[in-house]
Amino acid sequence: MEISRNNPSLRLFFRNPLSLLFSLSPKSLPSLSSAPQSLLLPKPCPISILSFHQLPTISCSDSSTPFIFLTGSSSFRSTPYPSSLFSSRHSFRCFRHFSSSSSGLNASAKQISEIINLIRSGGNDLESKLDGMNVSLSELSLNTIFRILNSQKISALRFFNWIRQSHPQFYHNSDICSLIIDNCGRLDDFDSIFNLLNDFRLHGISLNQKAFGYLPVMISSKAETKKSICKVVEVLNKIGGSYGVSGIHVLIEMLCVLGSFEMANYVIAKTEKRLSYYNILIRGRCRRGNFEEAKKILNGMLNVGCKPNSQTFNYILSCLCKNDKTDEACQLVEQMLESVCPPDALTFEIFICYLCRLGKLDVAFEWLDKLESRGIEPRPTTHAAFIKGYFKLQQHQEAHRYVILCSDKYKKVSNMTYSLLASLHRKRGKPVIAQNILSEMIEKGLKPNFAVYMNVKKHLQKSGREDMARNLESSFSSLISQTSADNR
Repeated sequence: MEISRNNPSLRLFFRNPLSLLFSLSPKSLPSLSSAPQSLLLPKPCPISILSFHQLPTISCSDSSTPFIFLTGSSSFRSTPYPSSLFSSRHSFRCFRHFSSSSSGLNASAKQISEIINLIRSGGNDLESKLDGMNVSLSELSLNTIFRILNSQKISALRFFNWIRQSHPQFYHNSDICSLIIDNCGRLDDFDSIFNLLNDFRLHGISLNQKAFGYLPVMISSKAETKKSICKVVEVLNKIGGSYGVSGIHVLIEMLCVLGSFEMANYVIAKTEKRLSYYNILIRGRCRRGNFEEAKKILNGMLNVGCKPNSQTFNYILSCLCKNDKTDEACQLVEQMLESVCPPDALTFEIFICYLCRLGKLDVAFEWLDKLESRGIEPRPTTHAAFIKGYFKLQQHQEAHRYVILCSDKYKKVSNMTYSLLASLHRKRGKPVIAQNILSEMIEKGLKPNFAVYMNVKKHLQKSGREDMARNLESSFSSLISQTSADNR
C-alpha cells in the first residue's frame, strides 16, 4: 500500500515530520525504563533473536495496580505483564497456559478413575483411602482430575485440602488453586470462594482465568451469567485491595477473550470506572480488529472522566496501522495530544514498524529522529524493524551499516542486532556472510546469540565449509574463555 503524500493528514505527520506531535518537552515523555513492568512495554533484555514480522502489541494494566491474578496467552502477541508478587511474566501473554512440566509420575487412567470415584462417594474416610493409594500425582494428573470433577459438578474441596497436605509442592500452584475456585463457582458455593480467596491472598497465591471457567458454561443465558458475575464481583469487592482489583482484571479479560464484550462492560458497570479495566476492553476489541468499537470505548472513557494513558492509544494505533487506516491513526495522534497524553517509545515504534513494512524507511527514520530528539531510547524491537525493513528491500549493505551504527550508539542492543543480522543472512542461504557477521561481532567482544551461532555453524558444515565452521567455533570458544577469565 502506497502512502499518499497528497493527503493533508498524512502530510502533517509524514512529510512534515510531526511538528505538532513533537512539540512536547523531553521531560514530558516517559522513558521506557520508567514504565512498570506490568505494562505491555517489555523491559529490554537479552533477546535471543527477535521476530518482528508483526506490529508491536501491548498489554494493559493500571500502573498503580499490581496484577495478582495471572493472565494467560492468546494468539495475539504480547509482552510481559507487570512484575509484582502476583504478576505473570508475560512478555504479554494474555492467558497463562497450563504447564506440561510435572512433579511426580502421571497417574494412570485407572488410578484417576478410582480417585474420582472416591471423591464422588464422599465417604468419611476419603483422605485415608487417598493416602492408601500411595500415588504420586503430577500437575497434569491433577489438572485432569479437577477438570472432570468440575465438569460433573462434584465438590473437590476435600480433595483440594488433601492435595495441599499430601503434595505440598502444589500448595501455591496457580492452576490448581484456580480450578478449585472454578469448582466452587459451578456449585454456586460463593462462601467457600470467599474463604479460599482470603486464604490465597494471605499466602500470596496467584490465580488465573481458569478461576472463572464456570462462567462460559452459562454464557448462553445472559440473565444467569449476570447473576453469577454479580456474585463474583461481590466476593472480589469483599476481598478488596489489589487482590480484588486483579480478580476483576482477569474476569474482564476472560470475557473479552470469549467475545462477550457486553458482559465485560457489565462487570465495569458493577465495579468502577478504572483505567486498567477500560484498557483490557480496548485491547480485546483491537485484537479482533474492531477499531471502531475500540474508539467508542475511548470516547466513553472520556465522557465519564476516565483519562486514557499511552497504552490506551497505542492499542488502537496498532490496530489502525495493521488495518492500513493511516488517516485515522494520524487523527488519533492528534486526539492523544489533545488529551495531554504524551506518546511513548511504543507509540513511535508502531508507526516505524508500519512504515518499514511498507518499505518507507526514509519516513520511518523521521519518526526515529524525532523519538531520539525527545530523549527516548528506541526499543530493541524498533531496531529489529529497521533491519528487517532493509532486508525486505534487499538492501543488505544498508542493514549492515545500520547495525554498526547501532552498536556504537546503543551498546545494550549490539548483541541482538548483530545476531539478528547474521540470522537473516543465514535464512536467505548466505551462511558465509552470516559467519563474517558473527566473526565481526566476536572481534568487537560481543557474544553472539548461541542458537544463531549453532545454526550458522551447522549450515556451514552442511554446505561443505568445514574450515569456516571450525574457525567460527574456535573464535567463539576463545571469546567464551576470555569472558570467563575476565569474570573471575
